[in-house]
Amino acid sequence: MKAAPFEYSRAADIDEACAMLAADDSARVIAGGQTLVPMMVMRLARPTRLIDINRIAALSYIRNDGDGVAIGATTRQCVVECDALVAAQVPLLARAIPNIGHAATRARGTIGGSLANADPAAELPLIAITLDAVLSYRASGETAEIPAREFFIGPMITTLPAGGCLVGMRFPVWQGEKIGVGFHEVNARRSDFAFVSAAAQVELGADGKCKRIVIGVGAVTDFPMRLDSAEQQLIGTTLDAKAVDAAVRVALADIDALADLHASAEYRRRAAINLASRAVADALAHAQGRKSHAH
Repeated sequence: MKAAPFEYSRAADIDEACAMLAADDSARVIAGGQTLVPMMVMRLARPTRLIDINRIAALSYIRNDGDGVAIGATTRQCVVECDALVAAQVPLLARAIPNIGHAATRARGTIGGSLANADPAAELPLIAITLDAVLSYRASGETAEIPAREFFIGPMITTLPAGGCLVGMRFPVWQGEKIGVGFHEVNARRSDFAFVSAAAQVELGADGKCKRIVIGVGAVTDFPMRLDSAEQQLIGTTLDAKAVDAAVRVALADIDALADLHASAEYRRRAAINLASRAVADALAHAQGRKSHAH
């Protein structure tokens, strides 16, 4: 198949892109095109106009932002993957990003594009929700922010307002000496879409017990989710494997898991329990300075 006919426009700046979006309800923004173009080819998306924001230089950056790291929406995934600041300050993002597609995918794909398209199986929405990232967008000549946990509301559906364009995101930086991360996913082949994914980040106190923890799972429900109840149960513990498994099982017991040709709902639930537990185990080992089972 091939894409349905569409018009093409190149925006000179972000406000022009927003104006074009506001003028055409069926227009879509394109940057890397690694999510949108395949959808167009399969006729799952039929935009009447593509608005190219690739050449808006102000949207591509990685920089310190107080107690966070700010990343521009059109920043290539491969740039984030190799960035020293990201590796040092947002290690969970650095750990997850090599799992996105192939090297060629990451060379074109953008951080903002993955978030804006909101694929339930995508790695970046999972990391954004797990780390409580804040997303910035431009609409009607003004810039506004929205927490990642309020941005994703369904498969390929976000709360980005009509005529709005994602411009950047900010990942909080954890301050601490004993911080570790873990990330796992399962798919048919490495680089394929994940059937289930899980991410965890922990901070240990001086006594070796869990001071802070976040756990997220992706590709299991309509959008990535945090395991809040498991996190609350595990704070103050040694993150013993049995305790982690029990807390994760309870947190995932009543979820309405997705089912499709690739995996049943029950498989996704079982895999989510396993991968979340492994992600926490890896994060613990990382924080303790031990070698994890991460690949």
